[in-house]
Amino acid sequence: MAEDRVISSDNERVGADETSHGKSTTVRHDKYRYWWLMGYWPLVVVAVTLWAYFASGGNALTALIPITFLFVGTPLIDMIIGEDNDNVADDIADALENDPWYRWIIYAMIPQHYFTFIATIWLVATQSMPLWADIGLIAGVATINGFAIILGHELGHKPKDTLDWTMAKISVGANGYGHFYIEHNRGHHVKVSTPEDCSSARMGESIFEFALRDIPGALIGGVTKEAERLKRQGHGFWTWRNDILQSWSISVAVAVALVVWLGWAVIPFIALHHLISWYGLTQSNYVAHYGLLRGKRANGKYEPCQPRHSWNANHIFSNLMLIDLQRHSDHHANPMRSYPALRNFDDIPRLPWGYLGAMAIANIPPLWFHIMNPKVAEWADGDVTKANLQPRKRDHLIAKYGSKGGDSGAPEGDNAKPVLGPAE
Repeated sequence: MAEDRVISSDNERVGADETSHGKSTTVRHDKYRYWWLMGYWPLVVVAVTLWAYFASGGNALTALIPITFLFVGTPLIDMIIGEDNDNVADDIADALENDPWYRWIIYAMIPQHYFTFIATIWLVATQSMPLWADIGLIAGVATINGFAIILGHELGHKPKDTLDWTMAKISVGANGYGHFYIEHNRGHHVKVSTPEDCSSARMGESIFEFALRDIPGALIGGVTKEAERLKRQGHGFWTWRNDILQSWSISVAVAVALVVWLGWAVIPFIALHHLISWYGLTQSNYVAHYGLLRGKRANGKYEPCQPRHSWNANHIFSNLMLIDLQRHSDHHANPMRSYPALRNFDDIPRLPWGYLGAMAIANIPPLWFHIMNPKVAEWADGDVTKANLQPRKRDHLIAKYGSKGGDSGAPEGDNAKPVLGPAE
């Protein structure tokens, strides 16, 4: 598939020649138009798991199918299929932005996360699996259902008071993360790759330390920002106009329906599903900006976010699964750009794996540090004072990876206001 996209005769190629390191080229249309339907993989994986469980007579090992697919199968398939550095031409990108196909296939992906969540809770509530199998199944499906947040992420960047915005609330309601797109748009995109951002990981910070900043930080930030917005409009927090409460009400309604149907015993499983799903997003945040820092201008303000402030991955299989989330550099530089039009850049930080492979490695901190810290130092041109450093490890990291003196090395000038998604 990788080779097919690069050399296909039905695409006119324009631009730079390719190299083994991945020079981007330009193609005349999105030949992955129907391959984006791979976004329905959560439904397939959970359906296969249910089938395997009952077909095997209740073999508890089948509960590990989802998590094995995520963190073993997907990275292996990424390695086999390879990467793709092509970009669609600018005029084609404009057409893709306005093509309803790309929006409606995302709308249709949202119900699968409610189905997989409900089916999983039903299975653990009605079948006599050992506790390790219950936890393993919920962990795998909950991480998969973190994809619902990715759908909300895509739709939540569109203008407010549109169907996209409504569908974003419904999507993140599948795992109780209704505060996500508030903090993401008004917080993360403003502060990304700075020490002030709870969702930007610091060099030397383990994923577990990061989770203790990111998860509560996103919740507090989202609630605070929405309360401020409502206050400016003359409303209190507890109002139907509250975008977070609208989404949370969906989550509560589904949870109550499950309790009525299956009993009080499902409450811990519901809570575990949502918490692990939140951690799934945290893993994505961790690998997306690890150690990268926006420099400061002479006036003390941070430089605008650029493609070099996010880790990119062009792995075909996982990008199709995650609707191009891994082309994160262009997303942060141009938040309103839709997923099929996101671009690769030649000189940006690149992960050696797709995001799921990176997430698997991130959960082994010594291995992650061994691989990624030198990459951050290389990104910083051998001066890690230009990186986003974990404060308590700052001296150690500087001693190990080097410093040329100075703080940020950012060019002078006024800081531009970041381009945001939906207006407050």
